[in-house]
Amino acid sequence: MENHIGESQIKTLASKVFENVLLDFLLSRQAMMCTQRTIDWYKYLLGRIINWLIDHGVQEPKQISSRHIRAFLGELVSSGHADSYIHSYARAMKTFSRFMLDEGYISEPIKYPMPKLAEKRLSVFTANQIRQILLACQDKRDIAFIHLMVDTGLRNSEVRALNWGDIDISSGVIRVIRGKGRKARIVVVGINTRRALIKYRSEIDEGDSKPVFQTKSGTRLTESGLYSWLKRLSKRSKIHITAHALRRTFATLSLRTGMDVFQLQSFLGHASLEMTRHYVRLLDEDLMKSHKSHGPIDNLIKI
Repeated sequence: MENHIGESQIKTLASKVFENVLLDFLLSRQAMMCTQRTIDWYKYLLGRIINWLIDHGVQEPKQISSRHIRAFLGELVSSGHADSYIHSYARAMKTFSRFMLDEGYISEPIKYPMPKLAEKRLSVFTANQIRQILLACQDKRDIAFIHLMVDTGLRNSEVRALNWGDIDISSGVIRVIRGKGRKARIVVVGINTRRALIKYRSEIDEGDSKPVFQTKSGTRLTESGLYSWLKRLSKRSKIHITAHALRRTFATLSLRTGMDVFQLQSFLGHASLEMTRHYVRLLDEDLMKSHKSHGPIDNLIKI
């Protein structure tokens, strides 16, 4: 009985130690202006790793070894989890361990090999498939959305956050103020996309602070709302449509029409070329000139 109580007390003390270290880490991410979604992601994954470490006798960060992390990841593999799921834990721990080393919580780096991700063939639409999707659009909002996504490669969250005040229809310049990592950038749309936006805009409240893509009641689309919308369009077009597939399509078709990889990196809002693998910042004039020559809607897709 005494041994049981002693073990319980040790776990409680260890929990407090790790709780403080994790809180310090999360506050550091907050200071770095990480989004709440990113912070919650770290909190969940690291919380599970820490609980596992405590259950396996680790009482403080300095006791964490590479062997512990390999064993934790090995258990995930044995449980049949997807490689991307396992890789997420490994990435989160890698960032956390660097933080602990920099802040003096540990004295030596925790080294372990990152799990390999299987190469997957991600869906990319052909020009003919985009035409098929456009033919299945039932209103001006559908048409404007497909044009915009294939012409810019915006992320799901970025297109939902767009306001009409962010778009200069006359020049085609769009300010992405709420990009990933809260990094702003400029993208450009071609003539056909601008015309589609003008037609759609005439049917809704187009105030500068109003969302570009709205629900029937005029409110901003939620992530689940966008998913449901694309699911309906997928059914009509007989093509499985996701926002990310449209983003990859922009990248692929732009490269096929000759867009420079560095220009593409800027349009996509990637921090490095490594993130695109195939796919800096440039002046607005260079972006517009590049998009005029290579934007997929104007150069490949006509309906």
